[in-house]
Amino acid sequence: MFIPKKVKHRKWNKGRNRGRAFDTRGVSLNYGTYGLKAEGSAWIDSRQLESCRRAIMRIMQKGGKIWMRVFPDKPVTKKPPEVTLGGGKGAVDHYVFPVRAGRILFEIDGVSEEIAKKAFKMASYKLPIKVRVVKSEK
Repeated sequence: MFIPKKVKHRKWNKGRNRGRAFDTRGVSLNYGTYGLKAEGSAWIDSRQLESCRRAIMRIMQKGGKIWMRVFPDKPVTKKPPEVTLGGGKGAVDHYVFPVRAGRILFEIDGVSEEIAKKAFKMASYKLPIKVRVVKSEK
């Protein structure tokens, strides 16, 4: 699982995750030929990202290279079951990455187009949002 080594603040506010990723960070292919682009917004946690990475690697079979363009660094807290209100905020339970529509999640290079599409299709089953495969115009 992916967790940050060190964080500035242990517990964060929830925040809002609406709209599209209009800034220039992470919305275009920078490393690979094929990419997996988010079509919706959601919190993607470290277990889902690791599951996607393993599904992609299983299809690629030691061929090509993979880049993970997101990293879960937002802590999500949770209180234990059957605990009444009060007593402050709960302990950190897991880490997520807030994905907005238009964000590139994974990139791969060095494999054929059909293998890339098959790998991303298997990875899309592990995610809570709709995604699509994009290809660079190089």
